[in-house]
Amino acid sequence: MAQPPQPDAFSETRLDSDAGAVFVLESKGKWWHAGFHLTTAIVGPTILTLPYAFRGMGWGLGFLCLTVMGCVTFYSYYLMSLVLDHCEKAGRRHIRFRELAADVLGSGWMFYFVVFIQTAINTGVGIGAILLAGECLQIMYSNLSPNGSLKLYEFIAMVTGVMIVLSQMPSFHSLRHLNFASLVLSLGYTFLVVGACIHAGLSKNAPHRDYSLESKSSSRMFSAFTSISIIAAIFGNGILPEIQATLAPPATGKMVKGLVMCYSIILVTFYSASASGYWAFGNKSNSNILKSLMPDDGPSLAPTMVIGLAVIFVLLQLFAIGLVYSQVAYEIMEKQSADVNQGMFSKRNLIPRLILRTLYVIFCGFMAAMLPFFGDINGVVGAIGFIPLDFILPMLLYNMTYKPSKSSLAYWINLLIIVVFSGVGIMGAFSSMRKLVVDATKFKLFSSDVVD
Repeated sequence: MAQPPQPDAFSETRLDSDAGAVFVLESKGKWWHAGFHLTTAIVGPTILTLPYAFRGMGWGLGFLCLTVMGCVTFYSYYLMSLVLDHCEKAGRRHIRFRELAADVLGSGWMFYFVVFIQTAINTGVGIGAILLAGECLQIMYSNLSPNGSLKLYEFIAMVTGVMIVLSQMPSFHSLRHLNFASLVLSLGYTFLVVGACIHAGLSKNAPHRDYSLESKSSSRMFSAFTSISIIAAIFGNGILPEIQATLAPPATGKMVKGLVMCYSIILVTFYSASASGYWAFGNKSNSNILKSLMPDDGPSLAPTMVIGLAVIFVLLQLFAIGLVYSQVAYEIMEKQSADVNQGMFSKRNLIPRLILRTLYVIFCGFMAAMLPFFGDINGVVGAIGFIPLDFILPMLLYNMTYKPSKSSLAYWINLLIIVVFSGVGIMGAFSSMRKLVVDATKFKLFSSDVVD
């Protein structure tokens, strides 16, 4: 089990003897590599869930929430990069979120809190990536063989097999080329889906568009908070310190450039996917907008070639996302199981890595096959995972590190964000869990259909 940092935990000597740091979080990257990692961690196929999130809020509140979340997360990640830079200049370079939180806040329990939340996020995203990749294969298969006998869990097993092979890539830095391809793929399928939604909205078979919200005020409130949780999950990553750890020292200032690159992609993809999908399908938007484009009770609403290419792009990017979010788990495994005095690919280190990573991927694949509740899982992960790590802790860490005056604007902005998003997180968790309970009658273990 991961241990809380000791007083000398952040010295260069200790990092040199830390297998997790040396093998998985090796610090060799450039700022644009960090940009590739960040973009893969944030700009993923979950953006195809944005029209679904909008149906719980409508146009005005939807765009307001999207904009506020974007501004707050950029500000949050910027503050965290400043805290990491400050610690590095003080001789305590942090390469793990859990150690940063424990060092700055001076609390052993905070170390375990971050470990728990990061584990929930990373495992949840790993399960979701495998589930959605399996669904992509199922979509392609059902079009090529409408009467085929293969079930969703069989496609999930195929994806799990590929992920086991890819999981043996040894370090976060070794993913840089894969994550650049991921960035290009995210732009590719976003443009394809936007074009497909516009085509669907203008076609003679265009669905009836209804942008009305639920009639009961209580239902509208719960739906809105669930949607906010989903958007928080889409903007969140929870692994920024680990991404900054891949930068060659000194890392000061480099992460900000990576953030600007990432949010430039976010600006292009998030708004276009939200607007086009919600415009075309309104409150009938599916939790995967690709399924809205391919209704079960009618013809495809966009050219099959366009949808097929988008599905392939999504499928390929999901492998990169699954790998990125597995790095924290792999780093913990490597720290506990590897011998830093022997080579990364020595028999002593290679065999435990192969076994432990394979078991982790198999677990994620099994859970994806057993619990295909993609839309609902997104909301829960956002509320209990991403909101604390990405909307609350960075503000607290900044105030504790830089100690801004209580009369300063920065102090009160940070405090306001902490208070507001603590409330949003609590309500979002309650609303998301409520939706899970409401949808429970639709759930079927090892189902061949993903519940919306």
